[in-house]
Amino acid sequence: MTFSHSHLLGIEPLPPSAISEILDLADQYVALNRGDMKHAEALAGLTQINMFFENSTRTQASFELAGKRLGADVMNMAMQASSIKKGETLIDTAMTLNAMHPDLLVVRHPHSGAVDLLSQKVNCAVLNAGDGRHEHPTQALLDALTIRRAKGRLHRLNVAICGDIAHSRVARSNILLLGKMENRVRLIGPPTLMPSGIADFGVEVYDDMAEGLRNVDVVMMLRLQRERMDGGFIPSEREYYFRYGLDAEKLAHAKDDAIVMHPGPMNRGVEIDGEIADDINRSVIQEQVEMGVAVRMAAMDLLARNLRARPREVMA
Repeated sequence: MTFSHSHLLGIEPLPPSAISEILDLADQYVALNRGDMKHAEALAGLTQINMFFENSTRTQASFELAGKRLGADVMNMAMQASSIKKGETLIDTAMTLNAMHPDLLVVRHPHSGAVDLLSQKVNCAVLNAGDGRHEHPTQALLDALTIRRAKGRLHRLNVAICGDIAHSRVARSNILLLGKMENRVRLIGPPTLMPSGIADFGVEVYDDMAEGLRNVDVVMMLRLQRERMDGGFIPSEREYYFRYGLDAEKLAHAKDDAIVMHPGPMNRGVEIDGEIADDINRSVIQEQVEMGVAVRMAAMDLLARNLRARPREVMA
């Protein structure tokens, strides 16, 4: 094993070899999860705490199931009703958690950098389940596994990421991962939903779906993140769907065997046509959900191995 990281805070610090190692192990967990006996002992005797300062049913459920299938004692903390609401700082929370001696801490937080700060204050492995507009590493990894299994490779593909790029940590993590694995990434969306400095990301930018989707292998749609918008980024949902919602006419510009992805939850009739989302010949959206459990199992397994191999006081 060459995976040497103490935490999984983002894709940015991971070399291609570490990404491949997570995906290779995740492939083994896909097989386990499809079998009759879905349990392993990689996290036996360890405690996993899920701290979600933002609601996310599918990500939290995926992490919880992953931990339980690996034998961990899993606790979900209801942060919406916790001491944070009473004025406790993030540092105080970290100190309180440290006293409980957890082994794995899964954190989702609305502020970029909050998960990294927690990782510096606790003596356990920390996994970023999404922080602000920064990163969502396990989503990018499960997307990568889905692509690799559908296409037989994860390099030299043309991948289009479409929609609300500006507010999407999923887009950022996927741009980083796909770039590291030598893929060509196109971003498609209205200029109002493109982040500043996008030219520095090493991607191609389009504001026209027909042009941007031409001959791509993968079409990755993104949710309109209304909760992160503080202004008029789009004229209306109807107009947005007309120009940027994925339907059969727009998808026809991609390769005939192009796959369609969406991190969920989907807004049907806004980002994607329902028939496209449910098309078993093109859509891999349900496969993404399945791969999410396997990827999170692999990530926690690898972090736990490193956790057991070194003294807690030298973790960084």
